[in-house]
Amino acid sequence: EQSGFDSFNTIAATLYDRSEEILNFYINRASNAAAESFNAKIKQFRAQLRGVIDIPFFLYRLTKIYA
Repeated sequence: EQSGFDSFNTIAATLYDRSEEILNFYINRASNAAAESFNAKIKQFRAQLRGVIDIPFFLYRLTKIYA
Protein backbone atom coordinates (compact mmCIF):
# COMPACT_ATOMS: atom_id res chain seq x y z
CA GLU A 1 0.00 0.00 0.00
CA GLN A 2 2.76 2.46 0.89
CA SER A 3 4.66 1.72 -2.33
CA GLY A 4 1.75 3.09 -4.37
CA PHE A 5 1.97 6.38 -2.48
CA ASP A 6 5.74 6.47 -2.95
CA SER A 7 5.32 6.13 -6.70
CA PHE A 8 2.67 8.83 -6.76
CA ASN A 9 4.84 11.16 -4.69
CA THR A 10 7.77 10.58 -7.05
CA ILE A 11 5.64 11.46 -10.07
CA ALA A 12 4.17 14.49 -8.33
CA ALA A 13 7.64 15.74 -7.37
CA THR A 14 8.86 15.32 -10.94
CA LEU A 15 5.90 17.25 -12.32
CA TYR A 16 6.47 20.00 -9.77
CA ASP A 17 10.20 20.20 -10.51
CA ARG A 18 9.67 20.24 -14.29
CA SER A 19 6.50 22.33 -14.38
CA GLU A 20 8.22 25.27 -16.09
CA GLU A 21 9.48 23.08 -18.94
CA ILE A 22 6.15 21.27 -19.22
CA LEU A 23 4.12 24.47 -19.34
CA ASN A 24 6.57 26.16 -21.72
CA PHE A 25 5.07 24.26 -24.63
CA TYR A 26 1.56 25.45 -23.85
CA ILE A 27 2.62 29.06 -23.21
CA ASN A 28 5.11 29.59 -26.06
CA ARG A 29 4.32 26.59 -28.29
CA ALA A 30 8.00 25.76 -28.05
CA SER A 31 9.31 22.24 -28.31
CA ASN A 32 12.53 20.48 -29.20
CA ALA A 33 11.09 19.00 -32.41
CA ALA A 34 13.64 20.80 -34.60
CA ALA A 35 16.55 19.40 -32.60
CA GLU A 36 15.06 15.91 -32.63
CA SER A 37 14.58 16.11 -36.40
CA PHE A 38 18.16 17.23 -36.92
CA ASN A 39 19.43 14.40 -34.70
CA ALA A 40 17.42 11.91 -36.77
CA LYS A 41 18.95 13.29 -39.98
CA ILE A 42 22.46 12.91 -38.53
CA LYS A 43 21.69 9.34 -37.48
CA GLN A 44 20.37 8.51 -40.96
CA PHE A 45 23.42 10.12 -42.59
CA ARG A 46 25.77 8.09 -40.38
CA ALA A 47 23.89 4.90 -41.23
CA GLN A 48 24.32 5.57 -44.94
CA LEU A 49 28.08 5.95 -44.46
CA ARG A 50 28.24 2.72 -42.44
CA GLY A 51 30.64 4.19 -39.91
CA VAL A 52 32.71 7.33 -39.70
CA ILE A 53 36.49 7.18 -40.00
CA ASP A 54 37.42 10.74 -40.96
CA ILE A 55 35.57 12.93 -38.45
CA PRO A 56 36.54 16.33 -39.96
CA PHE A 57 35.28 15.17 -43.36
CA PHE A 58 32.09 13.86 -41.75
CA LEU A 59 31.45 17.24 -40.13
CA TYR A 60 32.24 19.01 -43.41
CA ARG A 61 29.74 16.86 -45.32
CA LEU A 62 27.17 17.29 -42.58
CA THR A 63 27.36 21.08 -42.78
CA LYS A 64 27.20 21.05 -46.58
CA ILE A 65 24.15 18.82 -46.69
CA TYR A 66 22.09 20.05 -43.71
CA ALA A 67 23.27 23.62 -43.04
